[in-house]
Amino acid sequence: MTLLVQSITLFADFRPLQALRGMFAAAVLAAMVGAPAPADAAVRTRVGAYDGVWNVQFATQAGNCSSNSVPFTVAGHRVSSAGGGKVTGGVGRAGVVSVQISVGASKASGSGRLAGNSGAGRWSGIILGDRCSGTWQASRSL
Repeated sequence: MTLLVQSITLFADFRPLQALRGMFAAAVLAAMVGAPAPADAAVRTRVGAYDGVWNVQFATQAGNCSSNSVPFTVAGHRVSSAGGGKVTGGVGRAGVVSVQISVGASKASGSGRLAGNSGAGRWSGIILGDRCSGTWQASRSL
């Protein structure tokens, strides 16, 4: 009977916000330590399928922008810059990629698909004040 009274007393002091904070802190700590949840194990084995440095060549089809070649880094599902500028984006399980790029006042976005060690897609943006668009092709450095 004493155990039941103590349980009721503990439940009466239960605070949902504190419990959520505690669960969040535990999740952050587990992520920092690198202890994946069992459900994450299958996802983690597929995450690195596109990891590496990708050389992306941009071809302009509309507008007055020059063609260019830029390296990007893929780590897990994230795309980032391997050179200059701010690059954000992601790669999905089937290789579907979406990227946003900004360098100073110039901004562009692109989407497409990666498969194996190559990829292709379309891009558009405002580069040095000119509205431009075109295609891109990528190859992974081995």
